[in-house]
Amino acid sequence: MANTEERTAIRMYGAEWCGDCRRTKRQFSDLAVDVDYIDLEAEPAAADEARRISGRTNIPVVVYPDGTHQVEPSNAEVEAKLRELAILGA
Repeated sequence: MANTEERTAIRMYGAEWCGDCRRTKRQFSDLAVDVDYIDLEAEPAAADEARRISGRTNIPVVVYPDGTHQVEPSNAEVEAKLRELAILGA
């Protein structure tokens, strides 16, 4: 089923204290796009993975099925990427 694929295909590294993380997580929810959310407070070791992916310490880090990622993306950047990947309709 598509929702299962989407959930395993998009990963988001974030923390609840981070306003940009809450905004991006809410955007995915509002768009009905499932993500594998990795809470860096609950899984501090995952911060090293997020840093390795992005080369930075900023969050959120969103990793897409095509292997690309965004760091601290705007809502417009997230939506454009989801449309590019045909996860959202045109």
